[in-house]
Amino acid sequence: MITSFDDYMIHQTAEAVIIPSQSDRNFYERHWMTGFENTGDIFFEIGFGLYPNRHVMDGHFSVVIGNKQYAFHASRRAPDDRIDTSVGPLSVIIEEPMRSLRFMVEDNEHNISCDLRFTAISIAHQEPHNTRYEGVHLIMYNTRFTQAGHWNGTITVDGEIHHIENATAIRDKSWGVRPVGEPVGGAPGLMNGEPGVYWNWSPVMFGDQWLHYATFHDPNGNPTQESCELVPLYDDPSNIPAGDDAGIIHMPSMSHHLTWNKGTRLSSGSTVNCSDKEGNRYEAKLKPFGKPFYMLGIGYNHPKWGHAVWQGELAMDREDFDLDTIDPLAYEHIHTHQRVTATLEKTKVDGTKESKSGYGVLETIVIGRHDPSGFKEFFDGAE
Repeated sequence: MITSFDDYMIHQTAEAVIIPSQSDRNFYERHWMTGFENTGDIFFEIGFGLYPNRHVMDGHFSVVIGNKQYAFHASRRAPDDRIDTSVGPLSVIIEEPMRSLRFMVEDNEHNISCDLRFTAISIAHQEPHNTRYEGVHLIMYNTRFTQAGHWNGTITVDGEIHHIENATAIRDKSWGVRPVGEPVGGAPGLMNGEPGVYWNWSPVMFGDQWLHYATFHDPNGNPTQESCELVPLYDDPSNIPAGDDAGIIHMPSMSHHLTWNKGTRLSSGSTVNCSDKEGNRYEAKLKPFGKPFYMLGIGYNHPKWGHAVWQGELAMDREDFDLDTIDPLAYEHIHTHQRVTATLEKTKVDGTKESKSGYGVLETIVIGRHDPSGFKEFFDGAE
């Protein structure tokens, strides 16, 4: 089927744009975005996904205000035309690629709405590919870029309007294959090693740079993927380079250490150590503040509103969570984002030091054993 996007010079195969390059059920494209006030209560996140081989498009908006987290979920049959990026009252609008994006949830029966505009302050920085096999089956292989910016607009919950002004913004866009939706039938898969996941991701803004650190670990604490860069930030979006940025500082040497709140898998802090190719050393110390954001609010590990799960031709729902009574060791609550204050100390080759402070996000999900953290079972808490 020919659709409007076929008029653009974007084809990567001989097929029409509507047809994915592969038939894997879990082929997807996905936006994730977050925004928060550095000194206030507001902490919100957005998820929007297309799963063409599952015929599903879904979107989520969730916001922490005080000790409550509110979530709006929406799902529909995926449209044929890729120019349609809306699910009921929820929509993502690319106003200028890599520079400006608008996210909206129009007024609806669930009394959660927003009108938010993302403005970039960095390039769209490409991360390493995520690759994971289950036996001989490739279950994760994707490309992702991450970008820093600011949010402006409004969020309305139950008639109360919250004005968002230059809130710290981080977004990513990814596409490829990852486990989503209802599980496949047939014989159960066998993992190559011990089942579980350890993921730590921490983008932090430091005035004219942002630190981008990410790692997967095996249960013994050995990195299976790790990357760290300092990426330039720009006051004027018109100064952001097209494509890559020559000012990126790549770190050939890096490590991190997470600490945990007792009885939970919720981090109490993180330290990232890295060195550039000239031998300058950097130490970033991250300290969480405020209430955490639980990722089930935008579909991750959600028992009903998981990504790509068929909900019908069009479905919507609302959830409210009391953050003071939530069980932090329940499976659906293990995946979290936390706002952090941070310091970055640079020790130059000549021994002189300079430091700066900033704000960012600390993402953690640890399921199963992880020796450096002291976790022995699937869902035991820190001792």
